[in-house]
Amino acid sequence: MHFILTIVALLIVLGVVVFIHELGHFMAARWAGVTVNTFSIGFGPAIVKWHDKHGTQWQIACIPLGGYVSIYGQEDMFDRKKFDDLSKEKKRGHYLSVRPWKQFIIIAAGVTMNFILAWFIYSATFMFHPKQVQLPVIGQVIRDSVAFTAGVKPGDTILQIDNEHITNWGELIIAKELASARDANVLIARGDNLVRVKLSPAERWGLVADGSKTELRKKGFFGAIYSGARETYYQSKTLLTVLKQIVTGERSSKQLGSFITIAQVSGNAMAAGFFALLSIIALLSVNLAIINLLPLPVLDGGYLMILIIEAITRRKLGGRGMEIAIMCGWVLIMGLFLLTMWNDLARVFGLM
Repeated sequence: MHFILTIVALLIVLGVVVFIHELGHFMAARWAGVTVNTFSIGFGPAIVKWHDKHGTQWQIACIPLGGYVSIYGQEDMFDRKKFDDLSKEKKRGHYLSVRPWKQFIIIAAGVTMNFILAWFIYSATFMFHPKQVQLPVIGQVIRDSVAFTAGVKPGDTILQIDNEHITNWGELIIAKELASARDANVLIARGDNLVRVKLSPAERWGLVADGSKTELRKKGFFGAIYSGARETYYQSKTLLTVLKQIVTGERSSKQLGSFITIAQVSGNAMAAGFFALLSIIALLSVNLAIINLLPLPVLDGGYLMILIIEAITRRKLGGRGMEIAIMCGWVLIMGLFLLTMWNDLARVFGLM
C-alpha cells in the first residue's frame, strides 16, 4: 500500500510541476504567435492524445518522468539559413519569425511559472494552514560545544545567521547547514541587548531549542503574499548555495537525489496530509526553476544566456562550436542523472 501511495504521490508532484513549467512555454509561444506542435506530459509513445483547434497535439506519454512542449522551428535556432530558405507560408508561426525578445519570453516563461506556482502555494499555506512553529530560542547549550565556547546562553534568541534573518528553528537549522564550511556570524537577542558571536564550522553547534517557545502562525492576505515570496526566495537561495558548495567541494555530491528521492519524499508528504504534499510541490517547483536556469546549452538558462550574448554581440551563434557545446551540455545532464541514480540506489541497498 505504501509503495502505491509513493508512486501516486510521485506522479502527482511531477505532473503538477512539469505541467505548470510547460504551460508557461506554451502560453508564451501562443501569445507571441509561434506554433506549438506538441504538449506532452511524459516521454515516449503517447497513451492518450488529442488536438485542439490550433492544431496542437496534447498527449500523455508512457514514461511519466517529465514532459515537453515542441515549438515549431525551435530546433532551427542555430541554423538561420534554414529558416531563410523557407517559403513565406512555412515561416508563419516559426520560432525564428518573432523578435529575439519574444524568444526570450518564450524560454523564460517555464521557470517563471514554476516560481509563481511556488509563491502561490507558499502564500496559500501561510493564509489557510496556520501551524505551530518552534521559535529560535535557545533552551540548552551543550557544555564545551562551539556555541558554549562562543558564549551563547540559554534564553538567547537567534535573530540572524550571516545575512539570513531567522524566524523559526527550521530556518536556523537550514542556515546553520549552509554555513557548515565557514565561520558564521550570528546575531542574538539577549534580553534588551543585541549580541554578535562567531561560531566556527562544526557538525553541531551544541544548541537545543526551548520546546516551550512556540507560536501559532497564520497570515492575513498581504502578510501571506509577502511571506510566500520570502519563502520562495529563501528556498531558491538555499538551493543555489548548496549547488555552489557541491561544485567547490564544501558539500558532498552524495546528497543529490534522483526521482527515487522525490518519490520517497512525496510519498511521506502525501501520508502526512494535503498541505505537506503542497509544500513538496512548491519546493520541487523552485528546484526545477533553479536547475533550469543553470547556464547549460540544453537548459532554459543556457538558451537565455545565448540570446543575451547574441543581443550584446549583435551576431547569431551557431556552427560546429555550438553543436559541440550542446553535446557537452547533454553529457553533463546525463552524468548528473547517473550520479543521482547511483546515490539513490546506493542508499536503498545500503552501499553508503
